[in-house]
Amino acid sequence: MHIAAVGWIYVVLMMAITEESVIAAIMTFFLYGVLPTALIMYVGGTGGRKRRRQQEQQQAMQERQQAEQNDTPQSH
Repeated sequence: MHIAAVGWIYVVLMMAITEESVIAAIMTFFLYGVLPTALIMYVGGTGGRKRRRQQEQQQAMQERQQAEQNDTPQSH
């Protein structure tokens, strides 16, 4: 997915270079390139962020359970 994003940014950069004014070039680069690419990369990474958060929550729960087991006195 990253290679497609880099390719699109390159294409938009080439489009921006052909603009007649600097302001038009900047607007083209950001409105056709950076903003849509950032949005797509953010939406595309949602699943990974969700999985990472769930793994962190599971790990924290396991650590709490182990700490509780170690804190309870065991009678022999």
